[in-house]
Amino acid sequence: MMRWLFALTLLLPLPAFAQDAQSLADVKAELAQLAAQFLTLKQELVSTGAATDGSAGGDALQRLDAIEAALTNLTAKTEAVELKVNAVVTDGTNRIGDIEFRLCELTKGCDPSTLPVTPDLGALAGGAAAPAAPDPAVSTTPTPAPSDGVELAVNEKADFDRAKAALDAGDVAGAADLFKTYAQSYPGGPLVPQADMYRGDALAQTGDTANAARAYLDAFSANQTGPLAGQALIKLGQALGKLGQGPEACVTLAEVGKRFPGSPDEAVAKGAMVAQGCP
Repeated sequence: MMRWLFALTLLLPLPAFAQDAQSLADVKAELAQLAAQFLTLKQELVSTGAATDGSAGGDALQRLDAIEAALTNLTAKTEAVELKVNAVVTDGTNRIGDIEFRLCELTKGCDPSTLPVTPDLGALAGGAAAPAAPDPAVSTTPTPAPSDGVELAVNEKADFDRAKAALDAGDVAGAADLFKTYAQSYPGGPLVPQADMYRGDALAQTGDTANAARAYLDAFSANQTGPLAGQALIKLGQALGKLGQGPEACVTLAEVGKRFPGSPDEAVAKGAMVAQGCP
């Protein structure tokens, strides 16, 4: 059951679609204003006789009709694209919600009825700028948190550092709880994907593979084009393999190369696929 779910979910378009939907709405509004201004101009030319007395050019009305037809056609195409984008966002959001539900079913003590509502696809990243890409080494050693160019509130930085200190001190269970609290306290924050990655690594060290997989999925969902997205998919694929979800693991690992071709993450994912025995 999960095979088709992962195959479809991981092929979802990227978060930029939700931002494009907003841009399309702006374009539609501008087109409507332009069409109204154009109609006013056309009526003015007709009422003053400029369109027929030659002062505006012999074929002025024909040119105006052609422009009006082009505007109408462009507006129709914009509306069609907007409908398609909205459908993708809705479908993608539903699929991520489904994968959360399935992982919850695999997690002991997880009640699917208590899962929060899945944010719209594209709203997950919170519009934050992606930090500089760290070293993509995949191991139980967490990747250093990106900091260049990222401005954090004092409390946000302190909470992240507190969780990181617990992880460095070997308190993996405590660190997992602190990173979970951090992600919930600062939704859309620039370090949320990193916090989810650390949480996954901490849970993996405790042997809680199912919840580790959920954390890696959260890290990927938080920023599907960010510097940690490839690593999140790799670790998610490895965790799925440990959970006995071999086909899903292979699909997840293969997605790294599709999304990030030529990247170091692709090479790591290929190695993980060999280890997993993927075809």
